[in-house]
Amino acid sequence: MTATETVVTESASQGEQQYLTFIMAGEEYGVDILAVQEIRGWEESTVIPNSPGYIKGVINLRGTIVPIMDLRVRFGLPTVEYSPVTVVIILKVDNPSERVMGIVVDAVSDVYTIAQCDTRKAPELSEDGNSVFLQGLVNVNDKMVILLDVESLLCVPGPLVTHL
Repeated sequence: MTATETVVTESASQGEQQYLTFIMAGEEYGVDILAVQEIRGWEESTVIPNSPGYIKGVINLRGTIVPIMDLRVRFGLPTVEYSPVTVVIILKVDNPSERVMGIVVDAVSDVYTIAQCDTRKAPELSEDGNSVFLQGLVNVNDKMVILLDVESLLCVPGPLVTHL
């Protein structure tokens, strides 16, 4: 077990969880750090015909075909040109079966340890389905961080190849 795993394990036993945060459209979002497989710079992907508009394509990541989702498009935010700080966060969940997907975000921000008791339930604001991705909201250093439910985020309708 590495030092990072030790910190995460000890934090989880105290009702705390670590989140990797990233920026999109001036807002800060967070995902469970245990779901983060790696962080990569943006690279062109292979377009898959008839895939949803928010799927940029797929990349080959050490033998695994990984769909790449533009999170701005998925959330209905204004699109921007990718820049040198645009990154792809590769997320992986094992429930109920292994699912790997990359999300394109404007920039990675920080890692926060957040107590479960500090997290507030996100309000149901619209009927567009995006609220299903929200796990909760939390104030960190006088700013609001939107915590995302990674499992819901990775459930993309339609078949996508996941292994080469």
